[in-house]
Amino acid sequence: MTQQFFWYELMTTDTAAAIDFYADVVGWRPQPYDDTGAYTVLHAGDRGIGGIMACPDKSMPPHWLGYIHSKSVDADTARVKAAGGTVHKEPADIDGVGRFSVVADPTGAVFLFLQPQGPDAPPVPMGTPGTVGWHELYAGDGEAAMAFYAGQFGWKQVDSMDMGPMGQYRLFAYDGVTANGATMNKPAEFPVPCWQFYFCVDAIDAAVERIGEGGGRVVMGPHQVPGDAWIVNAVDPQGGHFALLAPNR
Repeated sequence: MTQQFFWYELMTTDTAAAIDFYADVVGWRPQPYDDTGAYTVLHAGDRGIGGIMACPDKSMPPHWLGYIHSKSVDADTARVKAAGGTVHKEPADIDGVGRFSVVADPTGAVFLFLQPQGPDAPPVPMGTPGTVGWHELYAGDGEAAMAFYAGQFGWKQVDSMDMGPMGQYRLFAYDGVTANGATMNKPAEFPVPCWQFYFCVDAIDAAVERIGEGGGRVVMGPHQVPGDAWIVNAVDPQGGHFALLAPNR
């Protein structure tokens, strides 16, 4: 597998409520990882795509994090540090899962590395319901962030759009061809640089209804984006930011 995001994790203040909310809104099938109930794996069909767990620090607001696939967490973590990034947690092992670390790019956005045990799972088609269809970085400096990820992982800028006060919206591609996400300067309403992930659903209006019925709130959209897809940005009942992407209104 190329170095790209492949696992997504919600840290929240109410795991039971969050599990029910996202299962209804996105259509994920939740399954406890083990008998402790401390971690719940989220499945899109038969494929695990992420998980939900309690925030380790009760003062921490709910948030989504993304894991980048690594062949050597130790080497990748060292390269991030050498490039001006921050290491929040040095490489460590998770029994039965793999080796991981927690880092941040030079503009402050946090992500994780994971070197999983066992064979890599085969890729799924883009747009598959329940998977992540777009990765959006709200960076402290969009241009510097694009240079960092290009240098670390070989992601290529394939296009850009002028976003006014937020600067250029720089589309990147893991393979240098098909866009997987974009970087831009952080909006004022976001207190810190961060990644936001767009979960794929079948139709946006029906999903918006489910967000409201579940106690969440839409903060932007729905609106149509290039390629004729529809998106919304939203907040779950605990305050975690997320987004949805659909081929249909």
